[in-house]
Amino acid sequence: MAKTIVQPLDLNFQGQGTAIAVYAIPHADGVALVESGPGSTVPALERELAALGYGLKDVSHVFLTHIHLDHAGAAGFLASRGAQVFVHPNGAPHLLNPEKLIASATRIYGDKMQSLWGDFLPVPPERLTILQDGDQIDLDGGLRLTAFDTPGHAEHHICYFVDGYCFTGDVGGIRISTYPYLRLPFVPPELHLERWHASIDKLQGLDVRHVVPTHFGIFDDPDWHFEAIHRTLEDVDYWLTQVMPTDPPIEYLRESFVALMEAQGREIGLPDDVREAYLLANPLGMSADGLQRYWKKFRV
Repeated sequence: MAKTIVQPLDLNFQGQGTAIAVYAIPHADGVALVESGPGSTVPALERELAALGYGLKDVSHVFLTHIHLDHAGAAGFLASRGAQVFVHPNGAPHLLNPEKLIASATRIYGDKMQSLWGDFLPVPPERLTILQDGDQIDLDGGLRLTAFDTPGHAEHHICYFVDGYCFTGDVGGIRISTYPYLRLPFVPPELHLERWHASIDKLQGLDVRHVVPTHFGIFDDPDWHFEAIHRTLEDVDYWLTQVMPTDPPIEYLRESFVALMEAQGREIGLPDDVREAYLLANPLGMSADGLQRYWKKFRV
């Protein structure tokens, strides 16, 4: 088997480094990407690829962990340049026809939609491959990726494993810089804490040597990382049992959750630039919305 090389490409989202990554995996006939990034960062992606000696036309595969805008927004653009896009079955309809996804996001982001995310173009059917749990994809030169169905953050979430590298999307949390700290994005509408635990259990059964979350970097301490996710899920579950029985208004939940996360950041001494990267990668108010929806749907 060819030696696996993974290159992080920093998309400098909204002028902030280490917020959103795309990962390049060179192979014998081009370069595969894990994630596409949003449409707004295509120029940054093109620059990062050029620094490695590649152009957009050299992108052969785009492996999406899920279809949220920060992960999949540029997939249609890359497909129009010749890339084959890989996605979970539940995400495929939204890539073929993204109108509902765009309308939903526009209700959240309003007039900031274009500046944040750019264009979300449809993926042509012939450029879309649907992956099932355990499917394997061979790249030229002997590299083989395996897809794993990993719900919890979203029902249409896939993690990819190749040669000890585990690309964890958002189910692997958000971990920026060298601080021993991570956050989990608890966004609506498909958040499910118990399924998230089960997905991490599945990843812990693999021979993972490098954890590669989209937000942001390559980390060589998988035992700590996965256990930290379990602990964070348990902590937020406890927080829910304390605050939700009185059915507080969403405004209170947002303020309370933001205060909780900000206190954690201060406790470990996150610098301002790292704190801003966490906030760009994971808007905290949206997590409160997701947790409220999860509680009322599955726990009441």
